[in-house]
Formats: sequence, structure tokens, C-alpha cells
Amino acid sequence: MTSRRLTPRTLLLAATAWLLAAVFLLPYLEMAVTALRPADELRDPGYLPHHFAWSNFVDVWRDSTLGANLRVTLLVAGGSTLLALLVALPAAYHTARVRYRGRRLFLLLVLVTQMFQPTSLLVGLYREFYQLDMLNSVWTLILCNAAFNLAFAVWILTAYIGSIPVELEEAAMIDGLGRFGALRRVVLPLAMPGVVTALIFTFIAAWNEFVMGLTLSTAVRSQPLTAGINSFIGDYTVQWNYLFAGSVVAIVPVIVLFALIEGKVVAGLTAGSVK
Repeated sequence: MTSRRLTPRTLLLAATAWLLAAVFLLPYLEMAVTALRPADELRDPGYLPHHFAWSNFVDVWRDSTLGANLRVTLLVAGGSTLLALLVALPAAYHTARVRYRGRRLFLLLVLVTQMFQPTSLLVGLYREFYQLDMLNSVWTLILCNAAFNLAFAVWILTAYIGSIPVELEEAAMIDGLGRFGALRRVVLPLAMPGVVTALIFTFIAAWNEFVMGLTLSTAVRSQPLTAGINSFIGDYTVQWNYLFAGSVVAIVPVIVLFALIEGKVVAGLTAGSVK
């Protein structure tokens, strides 16, 4: 077995990669250190505290509404992801398989909707849900997050389903499967990389959403986690240790989710399916 030689170019690329990684990871390290810093050491100039206050993570649950906010975020992120995929899958399948008049215009409109920021619609959304008496409701946040992430899900799933050879579905329907059976047993498993991509994007976008959660949920216990963490920022003081402890809690589920399903994002599942 021959070992690869370390050329100056390889060393330079490796050093650059480590430097960039350190630049992106240092803020997270600072967040973790501050989350473990005692309250009386928040203004100390040293980077590391004299001792770590693990009780910050206990106090942030006991003395705040973080538990209720985390529950709301889980419901909103999971519900909006499920709703967006349930609507996007049939829409993407029909768009990819049926060549109807106005198909390109529909895809263009789907893409254009991604250019609108949710903040530009907040006044209208607040007025609408106020009249429907749906403020401070989990269903309101689920509907809004699903709607704003639906366009991307349709676009990415249309591309993945369109890359699957139609001959596979025709062969399945010749063997006795209907259109829905071919979609469920043939198309959906092969389009799983696109489904996982849409799932990750929608879930993380709903998990990190802040402005709608803060505007459409005025009660603290009905707000998502991103808005609930904001309560540690007062008019005159900021509870930095609790603020960063809550931030650590907020990023852990997303990291776990990505670690569990990132292996399923594999391209080329249909390679060799049609000869």
C-alpha cells in the first residue's frame, strides 16, 4: 500500500479548511462556554470561567417557559413538515409526469413565491388570524410555516420525480399496480433523497422561524422556542447564561435529526434501473 505524499498544495488546502472550520465553530464554542458561565463571572475578561455552572441548564427549565416553548416548536416543526410534504408530493408528481398547458408557468410561479419574505405579509396575516380568533394557536404557526416552505418542497420533489424513468412506473402498472400503487411502491422509494432534502429544509426552516412566532403568538407559553429565548433579553439587562443555555437546547434536536437522516441523502439510487 502506497502512502499519499503531502504536497505543499495539500497542506495549504488542509490548513485553509481547518481555519475556515475554526471560524465557523468558534461562535458555537463561545455559546457553550457562556451557557456554563456563572452569573457573577459574565463580565470577566477571561475566555473560560473559573468553574462551570451546570446548574444553568436546570435553572433555565425551572425558572422560565422553555419547556412549553420547546413543545410548541416540536409541534410546529413536525406538523408543518408533514403538511408540506403531504401537499407537495402529489403536486410534484402531477407536475413531473403530466405535460399540461401552463406547466412551466406554474413552476415559475412556485419559484417566484420564494422571493417573498414572510415579514412582508405579517400585517395581513396578523389581521386575518385575529379575525378568525386563531392567535396564540399552534395550528396557525403550522399553517404559516407549511405555506411558506411548500414552494421549495414542490420544486425539489418535481426535479427528483422527473429524473425517475417513467418506464419503471409503466412496468409496475403492467404488473397490476394502479397509479397510486406505482407512486407508493416505485416512485416514492426512489425519490427518497428528494423527500429527505425537502424534509430537512422544511423542518429546519420551521424550527428556526422567529418573526411569525413572535407576532402571531403574543402569550409567552404559546410562543415557539426562538421567540421564547428572546424573553431572556430584558429592557435593561440580558441574562446571557440563560440565553445561551436556551440556544444550546434549541440547536441540539436539529443536529440529532440531521445526524440520523443525512445518510439517506444519497444520489444515484436509480443508476442501472433501466437498461
